[in-house]
Amino acid sequence: MPAYLELKLSWELFQRAPQALNAEERAKLDKIARRQQQLEAAILSSREAEDVRVGDAELHARLDTLAARYASPEELTTELNAVGLNQASLAEAVLRDLRVEALLEHVASKTELASDEDAERYYREHPQAFSRPETRTMRHILVTFNNSREQVKALALLDKVRRTLVDEDSFAKAALRYSHCPTAMQGGALGTLKRGQLFPELEPSAFGMDAGEVSDPIESPIGLHILRCDAIQSGETVSFTQAREKILSHMNDKRREAAQKAWIVCQLARTSSAQTIG
Repeated sequence: MPAYLELKLSWELFQRAPQALNAEERAKLDKIARRQQQLEAAILSSREAEDVRVGDAELHARLDTLAARYASPEELTTELNAVGLNQASLAEAVLRDLRVEALLEHVASKTELASDEDAERYYREHPQAFSRPETRTMRHILVTFNNSREQVKALALLDKVRRTLVDEDSFAKAALRYSHCPTAMQGGALGTLKRGQLFPELEPSAFGMDAGEVSDPIESPIGLHILRCDAIQSGETVSFTQAREKILSHMNDKRREAAQKAWIVCQLARTSSAQTIG
């Protein structure tokens, strides 16, 4: 197995050097590295590989990026030596990596780009992707209970507390003092929520209030709550004009990826056939 490929994959997969891996990790690394080696060999033996060149500036930039991951040049040298590499063989391996990347980019560059008509069709066929639901910024005070007697006391407490709540600040202070929920430390803040994120028992009140309104006590499976709606963010549909660039970018990325995968499959089939004939 090429030493640089082993080193690179070990850090990508496990964030450790190859020599620090356990037996299970080592087996996984070996399997992936063999597959990667096969792919790279097929890619670099293709006819298109003759059209790809990597400049010295690009190579030096990649080597500098690699060296910057280490605390010192000596640390890099030590790790290279541990896997049987030196600066020259490292540069050769990195150049190979860059050629593979450049070749795949070359293949992708020939992909037919999505048109505005393609983007409009995607927009029409995926309406849910361009709809922003109404959301609400909520707070709550929760009082839990274990029996009916405690439930009565909890209800009385929340009724009393509710009458003192005049604004967001007073609600936050009351939550800190009375709420049994960990959110008490954040003034009872639940964050910005859409439908389906609260207990079903709470949702009608939560999404029926005006901004600044406080609910009556409501029971859920975990206790009694009073809710406050701090703000309402209206739902909206993103227009095609707003979404156009992102749709085109998404579609072109998918097309490029599909073109690369199809081309790689062809190269693997070609090399497999050549080996069979040979």
